[in-house]
This record gives sequence, C-alpha cells and structure tokens, in this order.
Amino acid sequence: MHPDQEKLARLASDNSLNGKSLREIGELIGETHPQKVKHHLQQLEQKGLIEIDREKGIIRRVTSEMKSSSSLISIPILGSADCGPASVFAEESIQGYLKISARLLKAKSGLFALKAVGSSMNRSSIQGKNIEDGDYVIIDSEHISPETNDYVLSIIDGVCNIKRIVIDQENHLILLLSESSIDLPPIVIHPEEIQYFVNGKVIEVIKRSNQRGGNH
Repeated sequence: MHPDQEKLARLASDNSLNGKSLREIGELIGETHPQKVKHHLQQLEQKGLIEIDREKGIIRRVTSEMKSSSSLISIPILGSADCGPASVFAEESIQGYLKISARLLKAKSGLFALKAVGSSMNRSSIQGKNIEDGDYVIIDSEHISPETNDYVLSIIDGVCNIKRIVIDQENHLILLLSESSIDLPPIVIHPEEIQYFVNGKVIEVIKRSNQRGGNH
C-alpha cells in the first residue's frame, strides 16, 4: 500500500478526516496536491478499506465488524466501458455504488463496476450471462495477467473496452475479440505496446432491469 494511503487509513480510523477539504487532508499527510489526495482516497475506497459519505463529509475506516455485520457489499461504479468501438474514455471517478448481496458475490478488495455500452459482447458468456448495453460488469482489478479466453477490461490509448482475450504466443500477438450478433473485426495488439494494458478480469454481469414490466 502507498505510504500516503496508510496515513489516510490511520486518520480515517479516528475520524480525523471528517469535514475536511482535500487540501486540508493533504496538509495532514504532507501532500500538497489535492488531486493526489483524491486519488489515494479513491484507491482506499475501491479496496473496501474506507467508506466516504460525500454529502455529510464523513470518511471512516471500514472495520472487520462492519464487514461481517452487513449482508450487502458495496462495489464502486467507475464509469462506462465500450462493448463496441473503443470510444468511451477510461475514468477513475466514482459515480455511485452497486449494492449486491454477499450471497451472490464474494467480497474482496479490488472489485469495481462499469456500465456496458454497445452490443459487441451480446453473445459472450460470463457465469452463463451475456453482456448487453446497459448491463453492469464486475471487474476484479487484481487479475491483470489474463489467460487466453478470459474476458478482460482493456485500456487502449486511454480508452477502455471489454473483450475476450486470445494470447497468440507463436505470432507474438494479442487478439481482443468481440462476441456479438454483429460481425466485428478483432483488435490486434503487439504484446509490448505501451499504450495498451489489462485493467482487470470480468468476473460477473449484473443484468439491467426491465423497468417497463409486463409481458413481452
């Protein structure tokens, strides 16, 4: 863990961060850049080590008692990911939380959610579910060394997308494949391409709800 994150976690344990601005929090840990403070707080939040109530200005350390007493886990939503052409920029700002029963998904650090945009993965199968426009995908960010046929979140030139990965070691290529009702070409990447990296593995899909109701 980054030293600044360790300091923030300790301060959150005794409520020393409550009601303070990013600049004031930075002064407590010797960091002069508010955006770096924001980044470290978001990292702690994503790891499930702190909770932030932005309306009330409360930042508190998540204890083992709090985790064990709750039947729901909170997964931060970090924006959108393309299931089509790679045109949605990667984001790290938390836009909300998915509340999911601990019976449905095991709590662990490094999980976050993205809202799928597009239809290029509508014939995929993650835990028996495909990815359609508007679904939420759960990403395990600790899985950054994928195996062939894993579904991954890729970042290419600062743009994120979800694809099935094929690692072609013989030809020194990485293929990112769509699984769609539409015929789409693969994205072909050189393994040493510096503008490309895997940001996690797709482990679950939360299907969008049909809010219209009734029979179809």
